[in-house]
Amino acid sequence: MNGAFRQSMTWLHTWTGLVFCWILYFMFVTGTLGYVDAEIDRWMKPEQIAPQQAAPAEAITVAARYLQREAPGADRWFITPPGGRDAPHLRVFWQLPTPENAETPPDPESLRGQELLDLDTGEPLPEVRETGGGQVLYRMHYLLHYLDRDIAYRFIGVVTMLMFVGLITGIVVHKKIFKEFFTFRPGKGQRSWLDMHNLLSVTSLPFQLMITYSGLIFMVTVWMPGIALGTFGFDVQRTQTVLSEAVGQVPTERANEAAPLVELAPLLADAQMRWDGAPATGVEVRLPGDANAEVAVNRSEGIARIGGGGFVYNGVTGDYERAAPGVPNAPIAIAATLIGLHEGLFAGPVLRWLYLFSGLIGTAMVATGAVYWTAKRKRTGVQRQSRGYRFVDALNVGTIMGLPIAIAAYFWANRLLPTGMEHRADWEVHAMFLVWGLCLLHPVVRSTKHAWSEQAWFAAAAFALIPVLNGLTTQVHLGYSLRAGDWVLASFDLVALATGIAFAMAALLMSRRAAGREASQPVELEDELSSSLNTDTGAAVA
Repeated sequence: MNGAFRQSMTWLHTWTGLVFCWILYFMFVTGTLGYVDAEIDRWMKPEQIAPQQAAPAEAITVAARYLQREAPGADRWFITPPGGRDAPHLRVFWQLPTPENAETPPDPESLRGQELLDLDTGEPLPEVRETGGGQVLYRMHYLLHYLDRDIAYRFIGVVTMLMFVGLITGIVVHKKIFKEFFTFRPGKGQRSWLDMHNLLSVTSLPFQLMITYSGLIFMVTVWMPGIALGTFGFDVQRTQTVLSEAVGQVPTERANEAAPLVELAPLLADAQMRWDGAPATGVEVRLPGDANAEVAVNRSEGIARIGGGGFVYNGVTGDYERAAPGVPNAPIAIAATLIGLHEGLFAGPVLRWLYLFSGLIGTAMVATGAVYWTAKRKRTGVQRQSRGYRFVDALNVGTIMGLPIAIAAYFWANRLLPTGMEHRADWEVHAMFLVWGLCLLHPVVRSTKHAWSEQAWFAAAAFALIPVLNGLTTQVHLGYSLRAGDWVLASFDLVALATGIAFAMAALLMSRRAAGREASQPVELEDELSSSLNTDTGAAVA
């Protein structure tokens, strides 16, 4: 029974992994880049001024003056003072009220606005090139870019669940999991690929379990919509009201009576005193200019980034009204913690690098699993002649090598497309997927034996030349960033160069092995079939 159970788990692990490995690879690559999305944003906007620093009270005052002029009748203002990698500049956001007696509901986006402000002038930062930056790459790992949002959520939810199944079945299959952690036999063909897959899987197993399970928490309403429907039906307004109350955001009704807004700096100072000097991370003004205005001074801390809570003040008199709990109940605390672990926004520089390396290990785990499937069947002539084998082999090349090339093309498009081009950000992404399409086509018209090394050489050139391209097209080249001590910009160029060197080393190794295989005497088909008949039947099925 135990053997039959493990064989069933092996079958499930193999085929769930194979069918969805390429989309999982895409999710891992783009999701891993999401851990450095702010740094990618910075590199892809070379005209933007360097991050600014100021006392929170000064930044809040500058933002309030701008919002009173540009959005005096808004329902809400949100002010985020500069600080840290996620907020290099003063950011303001506002939500306008829905017009009364509107014949058709307005587009929600038309009622919202946001700007990055220059602390010195109080005006929006100068226009920079239109770009999706790192945020587009981050959103790709759960939206897939071109799909409808609802369809993408459901599809990614299915893939994430199957990834979780793959992890659990992998634990069952590898009963000698700790022995396999220390086992790697190079130069053994398919055995080496399996050893590498096992080694990478065990090394990053805690991270993979966390990232997959927390990803499912993100999509809990996709998997269990009956919870929301059974409680609220289709009453969207009621759902939003109850959820707002659950996280401590009590709705405020308009008095429809004008009243001047209180100065925000003293409220910020009072909140910081109540927090024993800890800085605020944001200010929310509800119904500015109305007699019922309120000001909430908030602080984010911990993994969940909502654990600091906040204080609410009267927006006209400045009187302290109440404390707003950061985590009102245990279920929200657990969900917020898991989601916080998934996003990694709390991570400092060292932990962020660990997140990045763990994501890369997970990416390599998926890639080696896909390559092992073809390597295991390579010696069997019948398998090599099958359409399914050729399809998987070609898709492995076009995805594992092609996607990095496509991402390099995304960065090249950022520098080469005209800065005033219409829909420029969209064409950056179009360039990425067009190049990826060519990479997927390449191993179809070219033997995969040569396609692996050829695409690796192309990836090496595409990444290694990024610092050169940056130096030819902008003033923030590597020489400038190193002299200025701007390690965000310098690190991008240096990592691109290191990535190019790594691909070049891989390409050199692939080229040598391909040349060695061509020089050796080919194995006769009869010998291959005879060898395949002597292999373990269960292993052949897997």
